[in-house]
Amino acid sequence: MARPSTGSATAAGNAVPGPAVPFTQFILKLHSRCNLACSYCYIYEAADTSWRHRPLVPAPRVREQTARRIAEHATAHQPTHISVVLHGGEPMLAGAEVLAETIDGIRAAVPAGCTVHPAIQTNATLLADDRLRLLASRGIRVGVSLDGGLPHHNRERRDHAGRPSWAATAAGLRLLADHYPGHYAGILAVIDLRTDPAELYESLLSFRPPIIDLLLPLGNWSAPPPGLPAPESDPVPYGTWLRTVFDLWWHADRRGTRIRIFEECIALLLGFPAATESLGLQPFTAVVVETDGSIEQVDSLKSAYEGAAATGLDVFRHSFDDALAHPGIAARQAGLAALADDCLQCPLVRVCGGGDYAHRYRAGVGFRQPSIYCADLQYLIRHIAGRLREVTSS
Repeated sequence: MARPSTGSATAAGNAVPGPAVPFTQFILKLHSRCNLACSYCYIYEAADTSWRHRPLVPAPRVREQTARRIAEHATAHQPTHISVVLHGGEPMLAGAEVLAETIDGIRAAVPAGCTVHPAIQTNATLLADDRLRLLASRGIRVGVSLDGGLPHHNRERRDHAGRPSWAATAAGLRLLADHYPGHYAGILAVIDLRTDPAELYESLLSFRPPIIDLLLPLGNWSAPPPGLPAPESDPVPYGTWLRTVFDLWWHADRRGTRIRIFEECIALLLGFPAATESLGLQPFTAVVVETDGSIEQVDSLKSAYEGAAATGLDVFRHSFDDALAHPGIAARQAGLAALADDCLQCPLVRVCGGGDYAHRYRAGVGFRQPSIYCADLQYLIRHIAGRLREVTSS
């Protein structure tokens, strides 16, 4: 498929980058390996292999220095709150005690008046009551990665021996939902076009998540995701898949579960800011610290090429302000200035924002391209806009 047209409309305006925006989300890698071997994993199965050379866990001095650098950044920029996401690999492999100690150290280091909101992203296979109790005691909210609420939805989520992970994941998730609902952050699911969208949506609701993140698979123009390039008979497969879920969610008698991509799209269409990297033009304010103390850009870039997320910086020799000056991070904060000319001419640019940065990559050209999902995003945004018009005109 040729690069999708973004239409012709008046230009979005002068694409001039603004000043650097301080980091407010710190993603800390507390284990560089995972107990699962998901076939689509962007860390272990994509272009970047840097994980092979990382320590399994951060040494105490790495965690301590990271806390000092976070405190330094917070002191310099005085945010009222920051988010700390404990990540991996599978962070529960580090042990719940290490997760709790990490948050304790950061809270002790940051200045008064700065609230730390901690979370963990886990596959839930290692969740147990004593571990959840300890995490809850530190206010750590638990997000779960799951590709659907039925066993066959999770066919790609197997352990290293090829055994299904569904039973352990479902048990951990039920424990979280039933006994720690106040610390349940939600479910993150990667879209699989082979899965019936209505069935998947209804099955996820059975776990009572407060929010669902439906993620487009990581892919780009040089390594397209499943189903793209799309056939003429189904030109926007991801757009139609998401439209089905949106209509079920939109027309529900009661929406007990939020769906982030839909809420963010609605907010942007109504002129409000969004808080996601996959839509809108807001500056991206997340940064990663690896198990060896390296400061990196977010992991999704690892789907593009070897070293795409690297900055050459680390917490021992560099501050987070140094990271803000890195060209890759500056590009993520440049808004319109980082977009392709086609995007700047598109009437949806302030909603789409060019799509997720990792989805724009083309080998030999870089990231100044429309998203590989451009046509799908246009379709979904226009569909949601149509539903909003129905409400406002009635």
